[in-house]
Amino acid sequence: MTLRVLCLDIEGGFGGSSRSLFESIRHIDWSRVEPEVWCGRDGPIVARYHDIGVPCRIVPWSRYSALPRLSRNLLAVGRAWLGQARLRASFDELVSEADKRFDVVHANHESLFLLASRLRQRVRTPIVMHLRTMVADTIFARWQARSIGNAVDHAVFITENEQALWTALGLSGPDQTVLYNIATAPSTNVARHPSIPQDDRFRVACISNYAWVRGVDRLIEVARSLKSRQRTDIQFVVAGDMRLRGSLPGELGKIAARKGTLADYAAANGVGGMFVFLGHVDEPERVLTACDAVARPSRDNNPWGRETIEAMAASRPLVSTGTYDRFVENGVTGRLLPAYEAGAFADAVAQLADDRGLCRQFGEAGRRRVADLCNGPARANDLLAVWAKAAARRADSAQGQEPRLTRPNAPNAEAHQVSADGYRRS
Repeated sequence: MTLRVLCLDIEGGFGGSSRSLFESIRHIDWSRVEPEVWCGRDGPIVARYHDIGVPCRIVPWSRYSALPRLSRNLLAVGRAWLGQARLRASFDELVSEADKRFDVVHANHESLFLLASRLRQRVRTPIVMHLRTMVADTIFARWQARSIGNAVDHAVFITENEQALWTALGLSGPDQTVLYNIATAPSTNVARHPSIPQDDRFRVACISNYAWVRGVDRLIEVARSLKSRQRTDIQFVVAGDMRLRGSLPGELGKIAARKGTLADYAAANGVGGMFVFLGHVDEPERVLTACDAVARPSRDNNPWGRETIEAMAASRPLVSTGTYDRFVENGVTGRLLPAYEAGAFADAVAQLADDRGLCRQFGEAGRRRVADLCNGPARANDLLAVWAKAAARRADSAQGQEPRLTRPNAPNAEAHQVSADGYRRS
């Protein structure tokens, strides 16, 4: 019996939600599910799906998620509605395919809630939505939460934190499940990124596209603190799109107005030599294996997410901020600071640089933790159970109509076994 699931990916591999969905699909039991992926934009994940034999195509659509500022929300909502009108043909195709070929639609990010709301009006196919981010409590966020509650059959959260937040915003109605993202240890023969120098400096990675809430610019302050102590033995390696956009304060805003990047900001603060900026990296494991630790100085104080669990899977300790310690536990898997302060963050980095044995100890503890909490087959099976439950409940409510659980020419599960490097090969 094969459950046919259409997965809608917003970003094509340029962010954590794409990588998380890919990990779920490549670990799932293909004797029970036939997945297909539609990406909202082209990107590196498309080729990876093709490599493992999963149908994947580019189907653009509009997206929107609540923002902190009123003015930005108004602008973003306007663009989203205009985008939906412009992409009507793509939506009509989605309606037709969801109704005829699939048993479940999985929206892989909450920014697809407008799309899900429209889809709910046109098809009976159950909709599952993955909610992955923490949003500010605004009238737009509450509207988004209520809309999701009305549109989807099952809501999936990456941690208890997202579940608590969205529930407080007013999300109610659908079934709810917390599923930690999957993280697997990188292959032992993964090659280090060629742009990372090979010397004895202690290297701290940061893998995140620039956004104000992610706090990557705080690393400049940390570097200045370390430089004042003559710690030239520490270098930061930053992977991601570091273009500065939008309204930013102080010197950051001035550089953004000139269409500058975080590299320009580091140079303006006299610490450019302490950084390597790599831009987008398709394979973050090539960065992680070349570094000793990972920094996550988020302004949201959320020490979890894709980059956190991937760092831990690679046996790298983290320095982060916040109080949730399911992953980053102070003195066990890294250093967790209750709040950000540049000097204290620099102290934590310097301590790891000065005690490589402790650094390795934290890294090993982190690897063991995500091997349990973020286990690939186990978490993929949990997601499959969510899909099956959604399909079954929709069938029960359809006055005796059975879900379409079989399809000729389904993939041969035996031809898609996980190889030694963790990838299924057709």
